[in-house]
Amino acid sequence: MRLFFLSLTLALPISAKDIPVADAAAFADAAKTIAAGDTLILQDGTWADARLKIHAEGTAKKPVTIKAQTPGHVVFTGDSRLSVGGAHIVVDGLCFQNPTGEQVLELRLDSKQLASDCRITHCAVTNDTPLVSKNSAQFVSIYGARNRVDHCYIAGKTTQGTTLVVWLSEEAKDQGLHQIDHNHFGPRQKLGKNGGETIRLGDSKTSMQTAACLVEHNLFEKCDGEAECISNKSCGNVYRFNTFKGVSGTLTLRHGNRCIVEGNVFDGAGAKGTGGVRVIGEHHIVTGNHFENLTGDKERSALCIMLGIPDSPANGYFQVKHAEIRGNRFVNCEHNILIGMSGNKKATLPPVETHISDNSIDTRKGEAFEIQCAVDGVFTQNNRDQKGGQPEKFQAEPVGPAWKK
Repeated sequence: MRLFFLSLTLALPISAKDIPVADAAAFADAAKTIAAGDTLILQDGTWADARLKIHAEGTAKKPVTIKAQTPGHVVFTGDSRLSVGGAHIVVDGLCFQNPTGEQVLELRLDSKQLASDCRITHCAVTNDTPLVSKNSAQFVSIYGARNRVDHCYIAGKTTQGTTLVVWLSEEAKDQGLHQIDHNHFGPRQKLGKNGGETIRLGDSKTSMQTAACLVEHNLFEKCDGEAECISNKSCGNVYRFNTFKGVSGTLTLRHGNRCIVEGNVFDGAGAKGTGGVRVIGEHHIVTGNHFENLTGDKERSALCIMLGIPDSPANGYFQVKHAEIRGNRFVNCEHNILIGMSGNKKATLPPVETHISDNSIDTRKGEAFEIQCAVDGVFTQNNRDQKGGQPEKFQAEPVGPAWKK
């Protein structure tokens, strides 16, 4: 009988625990014994220079949760950082104000302990001080695979370094497939040099790797750090249903291939230098987007197709091939579709097998197409001026299989 009750007791599931945490030392102690389903509840107040690290293994049904006692009332300041490694960990309701470190939220502990299937939600990283630093820093760094950043407010970065980065590795196999959605990326002032992007997916060294990330339903507002508000540097990513309001920059397909830019709204909102989408590389699709009141020119035109460099290095400009620009609407933009912009004196290769179709283009301010290169490889079909006419064609429509709608 005793053996029976002992075996029954061992078979009972261990209850998940709510663990109150008062400071960084208590967090470190709790992190040593954390188990699937447990919740670390961080005490309300100011956490100055708190460097928190945790490696945990939750499950899809029983994640490990790190959350504020009261959302928005746990405030990290100074050189604070939260580094998370493991699987199925949720970070919820934390605030980081005026961070001074090189990282703030980091989904890894080190190069071997990455985070997968983790989530950062309802958090904020903000800065309202004129920080000056020579070091490159990030507010959010995403490693590993299938992580999500959602419903966060991120704004005010003044130092060099991309606000949010997805990092890829040449060694890691299980990586990418991240989701960045329903966030508000608030104002970022002009940096004055390269390195002021709001989002970057990958880098030039890993740009031919497939990241397959989804960036959707985000608001980008006055993210003016540099010409590339979003810098795509990997393959197979989807950018859809985002709103860019008063952004003096563009969504730039800088490196990598096979990306989709769909259903986004680019609203100039009266700001200077506002742009839309810049296309570089192969097999990109830009469809169903709305471009309105954009004032930028050259690389910051509403839609800009760049020239390629022969035998381009990884950090150069690859020739545009097999691009599809279809079903977009251009309203009251000063420069609509520019074809053949050169970003490098060695860039001489015009786009080939590129199809521009079924777009509605308002020509009251700027002409429909600005042509700066040979366009033998660019084909147009069914583009319409919003006033009822048809923009002048610059290339005969191909017949037969050359055109695939």
